[in-house]
Amino acid sequence: MIQPGRQSLQKIAVVGRGTAGSLAAASVTNALANDDYEIHHIYDSRIPIIGVGEGSWPSLVDRLHVLSDLPHETIQQRLNGTRKYGVAFEGWGCRNQDFIHYFTPQLVSYAYHLSADLLADILQEGTHAHHVDANVRDISRVGSRAKIEFEDGKTELYDLVFDARGFPKEILPDQHVDISFIPTNTAVIRRCPSIFQEHEDGPVRQPTYTRAVARSFGWVFVIPLTVHTSYGYIFNRDVSDLEEVEADFDELLQSDGVTEFEQRAVIQFPNFVHREIYDGVIARVGNTATFMEPLEATAIVAAQMQIEMVLHMRLNRSLEILEADAPVVNRFLINTMLCYGLFVGWHYSCGSIHDTEFWRFARDQVWATHRDVLDVLGKECTALRKFDEMFDLLRQPVVDKSDWNRLCAVPVTSYAQLTQGLGYSL
Repeated sequence: MIQPGRQSLQKIAVVGRGTAGSLAAASVTNALANDDYEIHHIYDSRIPIIGVGEGSWPSLVDRLHVLSDLPHETIQQRLNGTRKYGVAFEGWGCRNQDFIHYFTPQLVSYAYHLSADLLADILQEGTHAHHVDANVRDISRVGSRAKIEFEDGKTELYDLVFDARGFPKEILPDQHVDISFIPTNTAVIRRCPSIFQEHEDGPVRQPTYTRAVARSFGWVFVIPLTVHTSYGYIFNRDVSDLEEVEADFDELLQSDGVTEFEQRAVIQFPNFVHREIYDGVIARVGNTATFMEPLEATAIVAAQMQIEMVLHMRLNRSLEILEADAPVVNRFLINTMLCYGLFVGWHYSCGSIHDTEFWRFARDQVWATHRDVLDVLGKECTALRKFDEMFDLLRQPVVDKSDWNRLCAVPVTSYAQLTQGLGYSL
């Protein structure tokens, strides 16, 4: 296949060795297989990967098979993984009924519950790159190339750089869209004993679900792996004290019959979208580009989209039209990430079984601002219009089959399930 942009990609860098960086390096290797190119995978070995349990989307299952060239069952076993068929919501909404948000087709389509550090290891095995152990001080555009400045003062030029260094140090209005209509900003991560044991003759095949348990001060995810179960209490540190959150966390573990755990981390996070995810030569991916709380496991699928779109455009479009392409791609990625944010924030619109300060704050104050937050972005922000169209579609007496896969980050089938489960009034 003729790729008019191939000659403009002779030297590529990926900065960061977390999930997004490892995905980017493996994806470059796969896209440029058997070609003459140079890729530098740059990361600081002093910065550890936090090996938390993570959820994913079905798109990752086939992508890992392609990038690793390993059988699906081998991948699942090496990830200490289970098969995730959706998210089980407990205590959410106004119907006082638990419900499951299934991947569709229901009980056919599945994703992985996985260990993040093991995912990076598998991806590294399928990557052909020159590994550079160094701290990157700055990444900037210089003409049609990107310049990386290292801690020791040395610099190097690249045709394309994937910046996967993680969360920004601070959210700046001129660089980031603050997704302030999501009401959480902190996670307490604990590692607990495993629920499912790996079978000798193959991986766990029974359906599993990420539990999302509404609690007084936020909610708790429960992700079952074969070697441990990952629990995370997601809350707002400006509304609730860590001490009261920890006490409520203890209470949940006791009710689950968990008698011991390992405290892994307390992580503060922003909910944001970078205003320049892609400029033609620098592609911000993963938590460098966007982040929102892990309620619907949007982190990995967002990184997949960012990486795959940038590579596709750079390979299949000539360098001469790069300047015209970049703003269009950037707008698409920003709006898609904002659609993810709207979908996540909307989960709080009907409250929960807990009539507490946090849930009143989330429903009545935070989610109520989502239109104001996005209206200031102007006409180029299409996310809110697409979000409203999902509900317009669901108000119709019959949703035509041709509309089943219409998207606002996720298909209308997901909005239908959540509308019913939360008790959202159309």
